[in-house]
Amino acid sequence: MHTLMIFWSAVLVNNFVMSRFLGICPFLGVSKKVETAAGMGIAVTFVMALASAVTYIVYNYMLVPLNLDFLYNIAFILIIASLVQLVEMFIKKSSPALYQALGVYLPLITTNCAVLGVTVINKQEGYNFVVSVVNGVGAALGFSLAIILMAGIRERIAKNDILPHFLDFPITLLTAGLMSIAFLGFSNLIKL
Repeated sequence: MHTLMIFWSAVLVNNFVMSRFLGICPFLGVSKKVETAAGMGIAVTFVMALASAVTYIVYNYMLVPLNLDFLYNIAFILIIASLVQLVEMFIKKSSPALYQALGVYLPLITTNCAVLGVTVINKQEGYNFVVSVVNGVGAALGFSLAIILMAGIRERIAKNDILPHFLDFPITLLTAGLMSIAFLGFSNLIKL
């Protein structure tokens, strides 16, 4: 039951984009089309889930026993960078159109602070292996939910008449702010 609450908390209450404000760069950059946003969501979900699992193993079974736990940030970044390279190679081979659509934002998953954030939160909270992976998947699905919702809204906004001063980035930031307020409504839904 506790694990399920951590999952829903990561998706809705502590959403990395809407509540913690992590992962904003790909959120704003890739959210112009729903298809591209969904592709980014899948890629981030894969990386976050694997990063949560691998960093737990490396931290608890390599760094801590060797008294090198102070190197966790460097180790986590190297693990994330390796996983992103695997995802990038896979997408390039399996879906060249998605690879082109994601462009520079795909390798930027490496520097996506949401991915590093979930691994650090897992370590700080002392989650076990299963809960770490569940939290990573929940955070990734929350990221995917936010980016896909934003892409859908941006597609609808593009078809409307907007004042020239609000075109593109200003209306996007306004929309993101309103979405963040909407996600704030989930704050009392789950108490851990």
